[in-house]
Amino acid sequence: MYEYKTEIVFTETKWFSDKANKSDVDKFDQIINEKDAAGWELVTYSYMATSVQVRGALLVTFRRKKGS
Repeated sequence: MYEYKTEIVFTETKWFSDKANKSDVDKFDQIINEKDAAGWELVTYSYMATSVQVRGALLVTFRRKKGS
């Protein structure tokens, strides 16, 4: 059995492009490594754009065995 944890990770504000930048990647890597150290495994992620394409977010789900 697993337990799941879902988080919203916001990207930096994008004025002229919706592409990820180095800061976004570094932030995501940091979150993944922190969760891994706590026993969580990345299961899935999905990019959620805003209606005006200024600032998006990642919906990120992790899992770990219950009792870990």
